[in-house]
Amino acid sequence: MQAKNKNAKLFVVDTNVILHDADCIRRFQENDVAIPIAVLEELDHFKKGNEDIHFQARAFLRTVDSLTGDVLSDEGAPLGIGRGSIRIVLGKEPDIRLTKAFLQDTPDHRILSVALMLQEQEKGRQVVVVSKDTNLRLKAKSFGLIAQDYNNDKVESFDKLYTGKRFIHDVPDQCLLQFAHGEGHVAAELIPAVTNPIANENFILRSKSGSVLATYRERDKQLVQVDRVCAAGIQPRNAEQTFALRMLLDDQIKLVSLTGKAGSGKTLLALAAALERRSQFTQTLLARPAVPLSNRDLGFLPGDIEAKLDPYMQPLFDNLSVMNPGAAGGSGINRHRDFLASNHIEVAPLAFIRGRSLQRVFFIVDEAQNLTPHEIKTIITRAGEGTKIVFTGDIQQIDHPYLDSLSNGMSYLIDRMVGQPIYGHVALEKGERSELAELASNLL
Repeated sequence: MQAKNKNAKLFVVDTNVILHDADCIRRFQENDVAIPIAVLEELDHFKKGNEDIHFQARAFLRTVDSLTGDVLSDEGAPLGIGRGSIRIVLGKEPDIRLTKAFLQDTPDHRILSVALMLQEQEKGRQVVVVSKDTNLRLKAKSFGLIAQDYNNDKVESFDKLYTGKRFIHDVPDQCLLQFAHGEGHVAAELIPAVTNPIANENFILRSKSGSVLATYRERDKQLVQVDRVCAAGIQPRNAEQTFALRMLLDDQIKLVSLTGKAGSGKTLLALAAALERRSQFTQTLLARPAVPLSNRDLGFLPGDIEAKLDPYMQPLFDNLSVMNPGAAGGSGINRHRDFLASNHIEVAPLAFIRGRSLQRVFFIVDEAQNLTPHEIKTIITRAGEGTKIVFTGDIQQIDHPYLDSLSNGMSYLIDRMVGQPIYGHVALEKGERSELAELASNLL
């Protein structure tokens, strides 16, 4: 049995952390982990189902069961070499401070009660409540407990997140002339202003007399001029959209992420590229996380799964109407379904994506900022030969209660994939929906 680290902290883990990452107990290094019995009680409600949180609950319970063996002692079970231990804490009568402060007995309050009990028992040791619930963290702090968010998969800084593009000013005219002489291809080393380029990074090169849009091609260390092209009748309206459409149409780039505010064109461009390249793929899949803005979820909606998904997919249908005006009006959703069927486009519920193997599929996942890092990984690992996956979303507009601009799956994807030759990303900043939409996005 490994020696106990006297300086180790004791982390009390909330249910939402486990549902976010089933392997979270291995992320606390040499420190110990305490799981209140109230957490196991809550996890019991998530054992059945097809969504990611149900998978996380089952995976966590299996892991803890294998670690603890037949009997779990008060000292807990070791988590492995270089790590601490895990224990299940039953708790006692609710702390008197809690009963005075709160009228109701809730799982959150029972978790707080366990943390207060451990703080009393483990004097001289730092007890930390880990939760993705801001309200629980505030309650814990009000009782003198240390409370932290689960930061293992958070990116360092929103401002440092890769944007996929760079503006290079005051480039000598002779450097830009090389693109004309080299038929749109120039060795990156011949343009000194471009320093440390990354695979598929985009550049707006400006001189006193003009500008060139270019992207860096890693395999031959060249800057390649990017021309404006049309896809399914859609023309890019700015440099960022031009970069995005190039990546979407590039067969060498298998994974694309597009971020941007409402009206920047990210979803429309993805759909246009899918229609333009539909002959190369057996099918186009469209999906969006079903995160409602109220407490009414899919179960409240009438009809089968297709009918239940229609309200969530309507923004995608609106974009299809731009490319095919005949899909709007008249018989409404039936027109859309005819258009989807004729172009081999299928709406895919993300809850049932696990276990699938997608061969030669163009897969568009809209509103991906509402996915967790684990959900992003699950989707990408479904990709078979010839499949292209596109994630679109606005990482500053998140509806998921336990995600933010740093912890959502979209930010995690960009941070981890940057520099990979088969990955491309661009942040779209300019709104192109309408003057009114752009004004509202900037001022409200």
